[in-house]
Amino acid sequence: MADASPHSLASSIYCHAWNGNMSMVAVSPRTSELWIFKANIADDEKQWEKLHTLSKHEDLISGVDWGAKKNRIVTCSHDRNAYVWNWVEEEWRAALVILRLNRAALCVAWSPQENKFAVGSGSKTVSVCYYDDENSWWVSKVIRKKHASSVTSVAWHPNNLLLATTCTDNKCRIFSATIKGVDPKSSESSSSGGFSGKFGEQLLQLDLAFGWTFGAKWSPSGANLAFVGHDSTIHFINDVGPSLTLHSISLRYLPLRDVLFLSDRLLVAAGFDYNPILFSADANGTWTFVRVLDDAEEPSSTATGTALSAKDPFGRSMERGNSLRSSLTDAAPNAPSNPDSELSKGPSTVHQDCITCIRPLGSADDSIIQQFSTSGLDGKVVVWDVSGLHLARYTSRPGH
Repeated sequence: MADASPHSLASSIYCHAWNGNMSMVAVSPRTSELWIFKANIADDEKQWEKLHTLSKHEDLISGVDWGAKKNRIVTCSHDRNAYVWNWVEEEWRAALVILRLNRAALCVAWSPQENKFAVGSGSKTVSVCYYDDENSWWVSKVIRKKHASSVTSVAWHPNNLLLATTCTDNKCRIFSATIKGVDPKSSESSSSGGFSGKFGEQLLQLDLAFGWTFGAKWSPSGANLAFVGHDSTIHFINDVGPSLTLHSISLRYLPLRDVLFLSDRLLVAAGFDYNPILFSADANGTWTFVRVLDDAEEPSSTATGTALSAKDPFGRSMERGNSLRSSLTDAAPNAPSNPDSELSKGPSTVHQDCITCIRPLGSADDSIIQQFSTSGLDGKVVVWDVSGLHLARYTSRPGH
């Protein structure tokens, strides 16, 4: 089992983000406020202290990202607005972003260079925002008429030019997000993986899932892309470009919500089973299930019956439900409640509800990220340390 350090910060958390040196974390407690805590990752016993409450939005904050290079926070909300927060004279000051939305803003992410950010929305659009020096405000260029439904996640390629999105129309897409006057001319004229195009041009559409898609993320090198489907699937795109390869895995677990590359050949994902799952790629780029991380025993194999089953994606939840149903049937109608019963104990995992967000605790320059954090609807931020699992052994497997 990976080392896990849980921290209960709210009754429920929708998303979270860390500052550059991992000393502070911003969380959305599923309200219109953003809470900033002073974190102490090195000391598990020390309680995290709330430092700031940012109150500007009028509805639930659905996305937050903290730029490590320029120490700026961006938030978006169901109130259809986004704000960029700057630390000025010992306080956080908000600058309104012109999004031009008629539906809720759902997700947000800074670009790697932090000179622009993307906001996905229920308006079936993506707003790519940048600072207009002439007018001293944040403006946006909008990618329209490409998505058939709400945009659930946005992910920047490391080159700062390409943008991946997931959507409730069951698709994942890649767009050119180059903005003239914002991106250097040398970057504007370059391509990545054989891709190039003007702003808003759709470069690739992936029809791999049979349910809503979430959690698009690029690998550190930008060569690979991953996302999840609400049909309990996870999809890997290797060598993104004209000669890409696709690999999909159907899980017997409940659907996933977010993913994170620990390296180009290691990935962790989590969602409605409250338990992070580790995947790895062999020398041929074939991705496989490795293990769940919130488990005292490592599975002896990754055979279909143990970890993967395309025909029974909800098997685990049905087993849990059948067990609880038997307990209720056998109990007397008027019997007093038993605090030691299966119903009272709840899940045995560290998280007690859906994991909605995964963040790295390390640099993209690290060969393998050894620490990451998760947040969930149970109000916890959990810091995971996987250094004891010797992850490098999973990437040294020969190809099949």
